[in-house]
Amino acid sequence: MGLAFVPIYIKYLGIESYGLIGLFAVLTAWLSLLDMGMTPTLSREMARFTGGSSSGQSIRDLLRTIEVIIISIALVIAVGVSLGANWIATYWLRSDELSIEVVGQAFAIMGLVTALRFAESIYRSSIVGLQRQVLFNIVNSCLSTVRGLGAVCVLAWLSPSIQAFFVWQGLLSVLTLVIFAALTYASLPPIRKRARFSLQELRRVWRFAGGLLGITFLALLLTQVDKLLLSKLLSLTDFGYYTLAASVAAVLYMMITPISQAVYPRLCELQACGDQPVLADTYHKSAQLVSVLAGSPAILIIVFADVFLRLWTQDPDLAQRTAPLLSVLMIGNLLNGIMWIPYQTQLAHGWTSLTVKVNFVAVAIFVPTILFLTPRYGALGAALSWAILNLFYVLIAVQFMYRRILRGERWNWYVHDLLFPLGSSLLIALLLRLIWPPEHAMLNQLLLLSVGLLLTTTCSLLSSSRLRRHFQNTFHTLL
Repeated sequence: MGLAFVPIYIKYLGIESYGLIGLFAVLTAWLSLLDMGMTPTLSREMARFTGGSSSGQSIRDLLRTIEVIIISIALVIAVGVSLGANWIATYWLRSDELSIEVVGQAFAIMGLVTALRFAESIYRSSIVGLQRQVLFNIVNSCLSTVRGLGAVCVLAWLSPSIQAFFVWQGLLSVLTLVIFAALTYASLPPIRKRARFSLQELRRVWRFAGGLLGITFLALLLTQVDKLLLSKLLSLTDFGYYTLAASVAAVLYMMITPISQAVYPRLCELQACGDQPVLADTYHKSAQLVSVLAGSPAILIIVFADVFLRLWTQDPDLAQRTAPLLSVLMIGNLLNGIMWIPYQTQLAHGWTSLTVKVNFVAVAIFVPTILFLTPRYGALGAALSWAILNLFYVLIAVQFMYRRILRGERWNWYVHDLLFPLGSSLLIALLLRLIWPPEHAMLNQLLLLSVGLLLTTTCSLLSSSRLRRHFQNTFHTLL
């Protein structure tokens, strides 16, 4: 829903205001550091609870402890961002059309919305860890629909201003927080004693949470430093184009995140039970699922970025300026996405030090590269740096994992999980590009893209050994 309404947001707000929405995403990402790794740790402990590793009293005490800490931090975030809003509007951003007062007011409201989103993460991670995937996604989809449609209605009928947009986001965040909190407590078994704040529970998970904090900090440097630097080095208008490309490229994570959310608790459960053969099989099925469901549309967008953007925005100039950025950012996101399952497997084994070390080396290389390329090549330089960085992860960093866990599975991952499904999708997409008609009606181009997505996904699925067998067995069972 967030992606579907982007052209409408730009229509009512303008590209500069849309740049502020991009900065809101950056702000939300950076302030997630303040949870100190506690919410992903909570998700892991909820998953281990389903495997019988802790009692109902223990998990509720841990939840209450993290609630007290996160909600306190959320209050600090709301006050801190609001107090610094005018300084950001005056000294950091370069706005050509929006006044300093408007930008300052928008940032003040952002502070409240960010705090609410920050508190939401407690209950989102809990529901995912409890493996209530269907319930979580039904509720999340409904709330996302209301959030997107409501924002359009507010802009169209009440006030086409960035302040009104963020006020609506805040109201929906309050509703979301209440609903997810209620679902979390309803999903836990009842206990005799009331849940309480417990330093003992906090000490039990603190080491793992500290490792996740280091990973999160370094990962944010790698994924958000480009946007942070570009917000300073580029005008707000040019940053808006980069934000648009990044928003479209981020649609890939909408396909990868549900897979990782469903798989991670299962990997934790299998690791806690010591069932390595089933864990390895789950690992490869999940990796192939990412390659098929995320890789196929990603490759199609990489090859047809200009066509996709023209159809989506109905603005040829906007599409022309954004298409090169979209192709390169999508390559980087695809390479990043196929590393999610290996990363989740490391966390399931409680191994955080590898990612911390690898990301530390990556930051030491990536940040100077951004500072060197961005002033010379603009946003495209930052996008190229992102793609090269993720190629380093796939070719080099993952080698260290296979030396310690999932030994003997490395080439199976490269060949069967990546090369076959992604290679078949790329081949089909390139063949379609060669025969693509230069000029065609919008409906015809949309139909051709849909056929292309169907072909690339089908070929990718047929090239994935474990998924192909799974679907064959399901088909025979149905017959």
